[in-house]
Amino acid sequence: MFTIKVINNQIKKAKNMSTLLHKFKTIDRKYFYDSLKTKTNLFPKLNQKQVDGINSVLDRWDKTKHIDLRWLAYMFATIYHETAKTMIPIEEFGKGKGKDYGKKLKMSRKPYVTPDKLYYGRGRVQLTWYENYEKMGKLLGIDLLNHPEKALDNDIDVAILFEGMLKEESNFGDFTGRCLEQYFNDKTEDWINARRIINGLDKAELIANYGKEFMKCLKYI
Repeated sequence: MFTIKVINNQIKKAKNMSTLLHKFKTIDRKYFYDSLKTKTNLFPKLNQKQVDGINSVLDRWDKTKHIDLRWLAYMFATIYHETAKTMIPIEEFGKGKGKDYGKKLKMSRKPYVTPDKLYYGRGRVQLTWYENYEKMGKLLGIDLLNHPEKALDNDIDVAILFEGMLKEESNFGDFTGRCLEQYFNDKTEDWINARRIINGLDKAELIANYGKEFMKCLKYI
């Protein structure tokens, strides 16, 4: 497996960046799935929906310029936790019942009348709140405000995942303003505080451990 230091050294020497990125871009999926079975206890048995959900994320990763596998491992850890291990876009259990975002309220707690929708958690990483649906929809060119159910579409959801957790279109993490690049780089590896990208330090240690388990299984061909 290539280390971040090795990759960065080769980047500095590279004359053709696209060729270099391609060299490091393909995840070894056979190794990944074999390792999930033999190196972790994350999935006693993988079903086809879980595999399809995982592959959608891997497909998107392979098309990006991102190379730090810790980012991908932590994304998988977050999905694993937020979707109750299903690895596919889901609606929040209870659909926001008992939560302010499960009512017709904005983050300011000011009520809204239109659209006649509720903005409870949807997707692999549970997009919530009126403002977040509005912002993410504008970034992706999708009317999520009037059609929040589109956040459950597989391809749209994967785009939300990457935009929310990484520096992509907006150049920062759009869920909370924090991003994976802050917590995993040449100088830092912070599996605990990376949870702040999503939800403070809620279940931070648990998800950090999941991330390290996924990391065991990831490598480039």
